[in-house]
Amino acid sequence: MRGRGFRIAVVALLCLLSGTGAQAEGVFRRALPGYRFAFPQDHASHPDFKTEWWYYSGHLQTEDGQRFGYQLTFFRVGVDPALRGNSRSRWAVADLHLAHFAISDLTHRRFQYRERRSRGALDSAGALTKGFKVWNGPWEASGDGKAQHLTAHAPGYAIDLTMIPTKPPAIHGSNGVIQKASGPGHASHYYSLTRMTTNGTLTFAGRPQTVTGSTWMDHEFGSNQFTASQVGWDWFAIQLTDGVDLMLYQLRLTDGRPDPHSSGSLIYPDGRIEHLPFSAFRLTPQEVWQSPKSGGRYPIRWRIQVPGRRLYLSVQVAFPDQELNTSGSTQVTYWEGSVSASGTAGDLPISGVGYLEMTGYAAPFRQPL
Repeated sequence: MRGRGFRIAVVALLCLLSGTGAQAEGVFRRALPGYRFAFPQDHASHPDFKTEWWYYSGHLQTEDGQRFGYQLTFFRVGVDPALRGNSRSRWAVADLHLAHFAISDLTHRRFQYRERRSRGALDSAGALTKGFKVWNGPWEASGDGKAQHLTAHAPGYAIDLTMIPTKPPAIHGSNGVIQKASGPGHASHYYSLTRMTTNGTLTFAGRPQTVTGSTWMDHEFGSNQFTASQVGWDWFAIQLTDGVDLMLYQLRLTDGRPDPHSSGSLIYPDGRIEHLPFSAFRLTPQEVWQSPKSGGRYPIRWRIQVPGRRLYLSVQVAFPDQELNTSGSTQVTYWEGSVSASGTAGDLPISGVGYLEMTGYAAPFRQPL
């Protein structure tokens, strides 16, 4: 998988992920209002869109009380849709496939991550369009509409998890799209399974252990989401103890201001969804940690305010060093890790756990290579 040809493909990938590839317009389908989700079919791949990812994050506990967070993400990026199913060569590259796998040992404050990259030739990686299965080498996510299954392993650590949703899919945004910038197509189709009861096995430091917990799954696809004025984002996925789940993302502009296209969702215990436009919430960084590896300065404590719902939270990272340098795949250095939340909902105290993703702090997300 090494060599000049693949390095060129990875350079192209960053452009594709950030929505700057010239092929986006006209060749790939745009994310436009009016899309109607259908499940379980929409868990499968959508190769008519350029970029797609399946993202899992969760919290697990062993029988002896040790706590872990984990992240497993699969990326599919369209390269040449004309080759899909029409090439005589099994080496033809219609899509690039990348994946990230990380475990946070919350008890001992240890962090491990690995990445994978593949052209997808010879079925080394792929994503089915009929039925749900996405894989990159031995890492795999699959499901039958009732349950989902994850497997991934790296030297010394692994997961083998079965997950059952407790809420229906939460479709974010309005009219089938979540807008990321002005103009048609600067958007994505995005839904989440915000609470999945999780059971299975986690191996860390070479020791397999039975675990239980909860997982959040995101699936997003589109073709030309971002613009040159957007240099990064802050994304929160939080499960609160009253059964409410909160997703918020804040896109940041070159001048440091939040983009007004930022938005979020409240998902209530019965599965009802409330869209939160940018005017409905405020994200305020409270404390900054500087990575000794990348020099990136990441906010590690945040204040979240949703005044219309009288929801006020303080969000604190489990420990600062949960940064990933994915130079072997997406070539983006970003922070992604476990967080805890505490505050009030109405007049009642509230707490929760979640995951936070921050990009553009070590370098602008659209940094040229």
